[in-house]
Amino acid sequence: MPELLMQTRVGAQRAWLLLLLVLAPVLALAQANPRLASLGIEIWPEYDRAGTALVILKGELAPEVKLPARVSLRIPAASGGPSAIAFAGAAGGNLLNLQHEASTAGNAIVLKFELPERFLHVEFYAPIATALPARSFTYTWPGDLAADRVRAVVQEPATSSNLQLEPNLELASTGRDGLRYRAGDLGAHAAGKPLPVTVRYTKLDLRPTAEIMKLAPPTQAPDAASATAPAVPATPAGAPFPVSALVLLAVALVAIGGLLMFAWWRGRAPRTQALPHGACTRCGAPRRPEDRYCGQCGAKLA
Repeated sequence: MPELLMQTRVGAQRAWLLLLLVLAPVLALAQANPRLASLGIEIWPEYDRAGTALVILKGELAPEVKLPARVSLRIPAASGGPSAIAFAGAAGGNLLNLQHEASTAGNAIVLKFELPERFLHVEFYAPIATALPARSFTYTWPGDLAADRVRAVVQEPATSSNLQLEPNLELASTGRDGLRYRAGDLGAHAAGKPLPVTVRYTKLDLRPTAEIMKLAPPTQAPDAASATAPAVPATPAGAPFPVSALVLLAVALVAIGGLLMFAWWRGRAPRTQALPHGACTRCGAPRRPEDRYCGQCGAKLA
């Protein structure tokens, strides 16, 4: 009996040790991160890329967090990495690209960056199965940062029906793009605690919403290394030379060519008219009526 009790205690200790080894990276990540005053989780299934769901994370640091703030955030490894990481100085302000480091850890990609302002914006695309009309997608917030308030927003895919959400988001509205949205406040959320959001719906059309509705591509902050350049530059680097400028350049070259030809003709005309009557047609030297050859250049005279 004492031996059995000893084996049970050893087994329990090993189980606890294994659990601590598994949870240690998650707990360390949560403790190292600052606290968020608010977190927005937006899910746009099949928006502008077929077979994917666009996930947008919008965070605001708590007022007492000192800047710059070091942040570590996990996203699904199946996403292949973020499509945008940006920051802003105010809610709804101009997004600027944010430098970051990325590393793979199991089924997640760990993003590490230094946030110079209080507002964070992260976007990525996660795969969603579209082989059957009944579609289902789940994004799980890993709980890397504690948040005083969490709000979830789901965009209803165009031509979809039977939308079901877990947790239930009761607020429904229509956006300026003509699409339907469901939203809801999920309250405060502790660090280290995962928060899944599941979207289920029926859709027969394989085309993404943007193609069905003929919507312009969304304005996003691209994943770039510069932390000071605007996320969406008004004149992108490497853009083709404007066609109108090429047309003006061609017209200018034609006009300059015409002026040069006119000046050349005006320069030649006086010399032709100044030849004396009966002069040599080659060198312009005067000739006598009886001359058959030019006395100056030897040319045969007509």
